Amino acid sequence: MRKAENRNKALDYEVILLAAGQGTRMGASRNKILLHLIGKPVISYSLNTFFNDPACKHIILVTQEDEQELLATMVKKETKKKRCPVTIVSGGSERQYSVYNGLNALIDPENIVMVHDGARPFVNLAQLKALHRKVQETRAAILGVPVKDTIKRVFNGIVQETVPRETLWQIQTPQAFYGTDLIAVHKLAQQENYLGTDDASLIEKYGDLPVSMVLGSYENIKLTTPEDMLIGEAIVKRKRS
Repeated sequence: MRKAENRNKALDYEVILLAAGQGTRMGASRNKILLHLIGKPVISYSLNTFFNDPACKHIILVTQEDEQELLATMVKKETKKKRCPVTIVSGGSERQYSVYNGLNALIDPENIVMVHDGARPFVNLAQLKALHRKVQETRAAILGVPVKDTIKRVFNGIVQETVPRETLWQIQTPQAFYGTDLIAVHKLAQQENYLGTDDASLIEKYGDLPVSMVLGSYENIKLTTPEDMLIGEAIVKRKRS
């Protein structure tokens, strides 16, 4: 009986949804995840995607302290017919610290945890399922897409080399791990005051796990600048049509 319970448990995951950004590059006076994209706050798109995934059993929304009441009200409206609980926690001064605060709110650290940027509203269920399958095989899996453009290494305005793009991928979120693995590498990074560019970089530096790549989508963009919002509007309109 216990083995059956463990197998079922492995099908669940919790997600840390990062929503504590400042929106500086967006040129906005408020957090970019609260900006409206075709009538809905940016954060509501990814929230609803996770709500609609039966394998998602807990959403940890990491926010700025002064926005928690506003987001709590919004979440309450979104969750009227949903069974997935949402926990709101405060973010840190860096993305990495926000993730760690989210890790401290996990219901079960031994289970799978995904980390997703709230400013990526277009992740879909198919990508979540593919990522979830892969992390159960390898314990560390991330979404990404092959780069399209020619990439050059530049120093002081001078091209040093052209990097073969066949081996280069543009990394996205969610990224998926087992909670205990991710907590361990975050603690090691804290001890050395090391800031990684993403959670996978901590696994690469401190862990002994290979990080598997799962094909994402070129639509799974991160809304960072005003131009990205225009692209996001076009994506929403295409999906609705």
